[in-house]
Amino acid sequence: MNDITEKAIDSVVTGLVSFCRFITANDTGSTGGHQSGFYIPKTAYSIFFDKKAEKGSNKDKFIKIKWQNDFETENRAIYYGKGTRNEYRLTRFGKGFPFLEEQFAGGLLIITKCADDYYQAFVLNNDNDIDNFLEAFGMTPVDTGGLISKEKIPYTPNIEGLIKDFISSLPKSFPDTTTIANTTRKICLFTGRIDANLIIKKPDDSLLQLIRTEYELFKRIEIHYYSDLLSLVFNSVDEFIKKANMILNRRKSRAGKSLEHHLDAVFHSNNLRFSHPGQTEGNKKPDFIFPGNNEYFSSSFSRNKLVFLGAKTTCKDRWRQILNEADKIEIKHLFTLQQGISSNQLREMYESQVILVVPQSFISTYPKEYQERILNLESFIRYAKEKQAR
Repeated sequence: MNDITEKAIDSVVTGLVSFCRFITANDTGSTGGHQSGFYIPKTAYSIFFDKKAEKGSNKDKFIKIKWQNDFETENRAIYYGKGTRNEYRLTRFGKGFPFLEEQFAGGLLIITKCADDYYQAFVLNNDNDIDNFLEAFGMTPVDTGGLISKEKIPYTPNIEGLIKDFISSLPKSFPDTTTIANTTRKICLFTGRIDANLIIKKPDDSLLQLIRTEYELFKRIEIHYYSDLLSLVFNSVDEFIKKANMILNRRKSRAGKSLEHHLDAVFHSNNLRFSHPGQTEGNKKPDFIFPGNNEYFSSSFSRNKLVFLGAKTTCKDRWRQILNEADKIEIKHLFTLQQGISSNQLREMYESQVILVVPQSFISTYPKEYQERILNLESFIRYAKEKQAR
């Protein structure tokens, strides 16, 4: 694991309160609506202020931040509440500050409060570092954009009983990713967080709800299986590391498979034909092939009707992995939970005939000139259906 990533994780574990979000095109000025500094969501106001600010007045605080465990900046945390504005921002970085440059769009910003006016901050700018950080806290990209929970997360009363019932029925072995995903969907359907019509009419919202609910469920399952480990005295550092790696690897496996499982369910609900996983030349296994593997290998089936979809939670670096996964399909679609990527990277993707698919609410985090070229999940489903209807 990268040394900076380890330090970022440690800052969250030892700090008072922490926050993370993806750096967006708006932060770097790529949307054309650049404001001063980093935007801070209202739900994370307590990273800087004791009380939520009131509309009608501005409120600020001057702080010192140490970045990447290396250099410091004198910053101003401010709430803009006058006129039409109603937002929190972190401003005044001074000349030469690197992380507001376009190349860091899509990077993960982590801020930790260490004392009343002293903070640590880190920017992780490649997929491995971002994933390693998120996995350390059992998170996915959907869970960013707010405070980081180091404890079990709150559960709404209407799903508490369902989660308890599921956990009480668990065997000695940790449930696999398919079981967790299936249980998540049952809980969402039973409690009304999603319904069959919503999956069809609003697949983007439904997918995000499924991913968020699974995070709640998974955190509770971890507590069920691993709480006893917290009181154990390990015989050696190696034994401790072995247990820790087991937990981290399980988190990593769940995060990636979770996205695939829930996409699978959304596609089934929308009556699409597909193979998951796909299979192509040389026994390659892309995530999804529409309408299926048999059609892919059929010499009589038109290549123009084939659709490829890769699924990666983050894709700043990994998008190239899909390029050679299906020789017959020239244009490749890639679904991601990544929020914000630089114009240069997006240009490379489109030159390689890769079309991004992201949840509708994430599109605004991308550079303005590319937003119309990015599909939401609903648009991709419509595109795949049109191909299958020909």
